[in-house]
Amino acid sequence: MATVTELVIYPIKSCAGIPVREAAFGISGLRAEGVHDREWMLVTREGLFLTQREYPRMALIQPRIDGDALEVSAHGMPPLRLPLAHDAAAPTLMVQIWDDHIQAADCGDAAAAWFADALGGPCRLVRFRPEQHRPTSTKWTGGTPAETRFADGYPILVIGQASLDDLNAKLAQDGREKLPMNRFRPNLVVDGLEAFEEDFVESFSAGGLVLRPVKPCARCPIPAIDQATGIPGPDPLDILQSYRANPRMDGAVCMGMNCIVSAGADHILRIGQELEVAIAF
Repeated sequence: MATVTELVIYPIKSCAGIPVREAAFGISGLRAEGVHDREWMLVTREGLFLTQREYPRMALIQPRIDGDALEVSAHGMPPLRLPLAHDAAAPTLMVQIWDDHIQAADCGDAAAAWFADALGGPCRLVRFRPEQHRPTSTKWTGGTPAETRFADGYPILVIGQASLDDLNAKLAQDGREKLPMNRFRPNLVVDGLEAFEEDFVESFSAGGLVLRPVKPCARCPIPAIDQATGIPGPDPLDILQSYRANPRMDGAVCMGMNCIVSAGADHILRIGQELEVAIAF
């Protein structure tokens, strides 16, 4: 058995997350209090997606759910309120996330100006349209169809607490500071597994919900960014490279598993809930 210890949604791709006590696990990712994971995204004027890779200060943009709005704050700026109700008349902007091109809802000039001030560079805020579908690649799902919104590739990222503990032990041996889990931006953190045992899990299940890990998460430089300051620091990938290079991923450094919902869509998980774990043999 494993235990749910953290649930986090990231309403705006690459901005700060919102820890929640419970979340519904939909086909395209987590949902809590009417807000979906990676439902909004910042893009260039040409529609190309932006992340902390280009703007580490995105880590300091903090969303919170406030009644019928997503309120967004940043140091020294007045809060911005984004209505949760979809605007069917919102103009459409074609956006690109990796190889996918998607018709998204443009959130308007006021939101664009607010985020441009927060980041110090031109950008626009877009929202995933409720009628839109973005299929994930079936290469890693064995042909099982799945969807996501503005996540990089798959709807849910799971990391075992023991995996971070193992990395932190190695960082300490090297005289470096331990890292918090938010450096790796998971949706679901579980305790009760051995270090990196999530790599070998066939499924996590609770009630009617079945989560299936399908693809190791190849890490980019974002874990080097302090999520509390937005300042890049020592990159843990050099330590991870020594024992987490994955030949299945052409040698990419991996930590965490991308998952899909294979049964029980929209089932709710809660902090402290136990999950049955089936290991792939």
